[in-house]
Amino acid sequence: MLKQIVEAALVAAGGPLTLDQILALFLDDERPLRADVLAAIGALKEDYAERGLEIVEVAGGWRVQVRASIAPWVARLWDERPPRYSRALLETLSLIAYRQPITRGEIEDIRGVAVSTQIVKTLTEREWIRVVGHRDVPGRPALFATTRKFLDYFGLRSLNELPTLAEIRAPDFLIDEELTLEEPTRDGADKKPGDDAGV
Repeated sequence: MLKQIVEAALVAAGGPLTLDQILALFLDDERPLRADVLAAIGALKEDYAERGLEIVEVAGGWRVQVRASIAPWVARLWDERPPRYSRALLETLSLIAYRQPITRGEIEDIRGVAVSTQIVKTLTEREWIRVVGHRDVPGRPALFATTRKFLDYFGLRSLNELPTLAEIRAPDFLIDEELTLEEPTRDGADKKPGDDAGV
């Protein structure tokens, strides 16, 4: 029964659940051991091995999602097109992810062009970046870093799972990773019509 409860919770949540959130579903006198919940998640991952859905661990916990190999068909359930992000936005996000904490001025120095306010606004509204402090220099510019939502969106448990620069330079990297720039298709939970299209 524990496995079924965990499965139902992951499906119903529409987003990642931590181990503590799963344990909080149970009353004190019926709460399972952490090891038992982890074992149930492991068993579910095996059950889902041959299905169109999978259970993955991301920064925010575990979630049920559509397999990337199935996503192109499932994506047709939604009329609106997934947002496409400009090169400037992706470069800015990449610099924040790899060089954090980093200021807007430092991003502009590396890219050689100004960072538009709209890009910072888009990344902040999506909750992919946040201000984590201020550089102790004149003007006290904001320091940007990525968030847990950034990790969850791109299916990462930690920043250590970001591809290396060597992997990014590989000719087939963008072809292999194309789907990560589109909206997740699990239950449409993260779908926002018209969200950031063309930014």
